[in-house]
Amino acid sequence: MLTFSHLQQLFSVETCHTYIHAAADPAKARAIALNAKMRRVSICGATETLLVDRTVARSVLPPILADLRAAGCELRGDPEVLAIEPAAVPATEADWRTEYLDAILAVHVVDGPAEAIAHIERYGSHHTDAIVTEDEAVADRFLKEVDSAIVLVNASTQFADGGEFGMGAEIGISTQRLPPRGPVGAAELTTYKYLVRGNGQVRP
Repeated sequence: MLTFSHLQQLFSVETCHTYIHAAADPAKARAIALNAKMRRVSICGATETLLVDRTVARSVLPPILADLRAAGCELRGDPEVLAIEPAAVPATEADWRTEYLDAILAVHVVDGPAEAIAHIERYGSHHTDAIVTEDEAVADRFLKEVDSAIVLVNASTQFADGGEFGMGAEIGISTQRLPPRGPVGAAELTTYKYLVRGNGQVRP
């Protein structure tokens, strides 16, 4: 019998993250989190896991989670998230690895940038990941250390699209580092990482 886990092995699973840092602007965090998940839930650039710093979780999360619930999103969270939002469903280990392609979001509280980056490295797909912060040093660290095809600061993960990058109609997206086949020269050994800086942009 073909199970969901078999399908995950057959097809690429894209798990994108949005990380709300302790120095995030709450209004930007609120707008970006809602857009990154709910603008279009079925695209590969939709955020599937929301990470938030422990020091600001109790102040920043309630309006964000309320927005998401009002938009019809099911929330799955760790014990700290459940303490803030009792209506959330307890998250399992599988939730951190799941590309829902649906109105479902996993939410996890972390202890700062190092833990957020480690979580993304462990569970992410190296597709698109974003940080919301007003701290330039932390933003620079996130851009440098998150090994994804697209890394954004203060912008929605929903901008992960060939058309948005000025490339015309998107044929697909690759998270591989070296995809050449056949004769290989310098051009074929070039891999790309797009670093995007925003100021709270969300995609219409």
